[in-house]
Amino acid sequence: MLVQLETIQEAALAKLAGIDESTELQAWYRTTLGRKGQVAALARQVGSLRPEERPAFGKRLNQVKQALTAAYEERLQNVKLSEIQAKFTADALDVTLPGRPQPTGGLHIVTQILRQIYRIFGDMGFQIFRSPDVETDEYNFELLNFPPHHPAREMQDSFYTTQKDVIFRTHTSPGQVRDMRKYYPEPIRVILPGMCYRNEQVTTRSEMQFTQVEGLAVGNHITFADLKGTLTEFAKRLFGADRKTRFRASYFPFTEPSAEMDVTCFKCDAKGCQLCKYTGWLEILGCGMVHPTVLRNGGYDPMRHFGYAFGMGPERIAMLKYGIDDIRQFWASDLRFLQQF
Repeated sequence: MLVQLETIQEAALAKLAGIDESTELQAWYRTTLGRKGQVAALARQVGSLRPEERPAFGKRLNQVKQALTAAYEERLQNVKLSEIQAKFTADALDVTLPGRPQPTGGLHIVTQILRQIYRIFGDMGFQIFRSPDVETDEYNFELLNFPPHHPAREMQDSFYTTQKDVIFRTHTSPGQVRDMRKYYPEPIRVILPGMCYRNEQVTTRSEMQFTQVEGLAVGNHITFADLKGTLTEFAKRLFGADRKTRFRASYFPFTEPSAEMDVTCFKCDAKGCQLCKYTGWLEILGCGMVHPTVLRNGGYDPMRHFGYAFGMGPERIAMLKYGIDDIRQFWASDLRFLQQF
């Protein structure tokens, strides 16, 4: 059996020297030093030897096992190092290649439109005035000439809170009264941007939340001509100097007289297309002279002070300007849509 043990050692060491892969090395260990390997098989045969032969055989068996184990561990380290080097060689980094740039974010399309509006009215001397998103029924409706049970309230179905008469504002118009009460008796020229909330069915043309920009000017000698001149200049700067405008009579509880403002279609150049419904005109905002009741609620004397107001939706302007057919895309957080702008 000593001869057999020496033969196993020589053969195992010779085979181990030719192994270059960790999978083959694991197979060698199982067949040589494993629980069912060749060395273990010889150890189980010690009982068949004569008593005087057992010490010498057991001693040599341990020496062979230790020698094979040491050779295996040394070979294992060499094979692992070779595999790591081979992997590094295969996946070598070319330091001369340009780096991969990190993607950068951008301004949301609604924010871009808002900043264009800020810039245009800022050049005309308007300041930005912000008011709360959560309002009282008094500021959101009553002080704006929406008394209780007024039919116009049905157009602005509101989100009420658990507190009595506290709602999410349905328009930024409450800021008009807040601004007048803050700056009375000084003249006013402000725009009021912000988010609005209405309990509406979500469709391609309407959302339950949307942004709005309103404007307010109050002074001693303000007329409807000032309103028309201001908004016409705004439309030309936003949509192009060749745009024409028109004002159509309308109704809003907080203005009198009231009007809707249209611009000539910039897609078909007023010739008629699907965007403008073949009329040549696109509606972009509502406006009018501030109602005397609203002026009085703001602290101004409607016999001595006059003002105009207007309101527009940046999402609607973006939809018209860029041909967007679904308002829900503004809030879907889809980068494929947002990265176009």
